[in-house]
Parts: sequence; structure tokens; C-alpha cells
Amino acid sequence: MQTTDTKSMSIPLGVVIRRVPGVTRWAKYVWKAVAVLPGAGDSHWKELRRDGDAVEFHAATLPLELFRSDTEAYLHGLSAKIPAVYVVMRESMTDNPLDIILVTASPYEAQDYADSGEELVEKVPMPEGLMAWVRDFVEAHHEDEEFIKRRRDKHRVDRKQDGIGDARIRQAADVYRAPGARKEQVH
Repeated sequence: MQTTDTKSMSIPLGVVIRRVPGVTRWAKYVWKAVAVLPGAGDSHWKELRRDGDAVEFHAATLPLELFRSDTEAYLHGLSAKIPAVYVVMRESMTDNPLDIILVTASPYEAQDYADSGEELVEKVPMPEGLMAWVRDFVEAHHEDEEFIKRRRDKHRVDRKQDGIGDARIRQAADVYRAPGARKEQVH
């Protein structure tokens, strides 16, 4: 665990990617993030295990950063039936099959990446130890935001129909009046 400052914390998180043969002739392989390794060392597509045609790789190690301003998102993620870490990946332009862009515990941030349509976002179950680390961070830094109900203006605009539109907006003319026929001279 590494403390960057009082507003955030980070921990290295290894990403395990599984490769299985594709089921169609158009996809030779299917790649999927299947696990994370808290506290993992650096790695670059190191083969971890092979089971028939399925191969698991330690693809990369990235920092999982927690920010004090995002504790509401972490709480939302922890309250899910199966709390998860989200792995954001992109097709690689190099000889690697995928570039691992980001790991996050925030479902809100993961949704932002998924909405872009350019990245692949995989939901990976969060290990128990990592779940406890995120929960401790949230308990230390979360502050509930008080709901403030918006108050309406007390000015009543519905009592008089005078054809000038909204009484709060200054109008030069009657906005409901049909435009008059203008006589234009043609030369």
C-alpha cells in the first residue's frame, strides 16, 4: 500500500487476462480479464498457467488509486452483490493483444469508459483483502452530502392571462401575437 497524499491512496494491482479459442472463424481468440492480484510486481504478458487451450497471463500491473472525492462511488461498488474492480482495456496497436489502460474500484468511472465505446471494460470480482482496504479508505474519508431542497420563486405567474408570456421575462412585444403582414415595396 502506497500513500500518495492525504487525498488519495494507491496499491499496485496485477491484471490476469485469460485467452481461450474463439467460437467463430472471425475471432481466433477471446480475451477476458478474470482476476486481479493485489500488491503484484511488474509484469508484461507473463504466462501464469495453461489448461488445454485456455491460457492465463499476468498482463500488466497498474496502480489502483482511491480518491477521497470518489468515496460515494466506492460505497456504491461495495454495496453490489459481488463487489468488483473494473479493468479498462483497449485494442493494442503493438504486438500485445490488449493494452491495459486502467483499473478502478469506481463503477461510475467504469461506466464513463464503457459509454465511450472505444474501450473494453471488464468487471472482475474484488478479492476479500482488497475489499477490506477499499472499505477502510471509505470509512476514513467519506462524508455524506446533505440534501438541499430547491425552493421555488414565490411569484405566481398562473393567475393572469395577458398574452405576454412569462411575467418574469421582459418582452418588447406580445410573444403570442401573430406577426402582422408587412407590406414590402418591390423596386
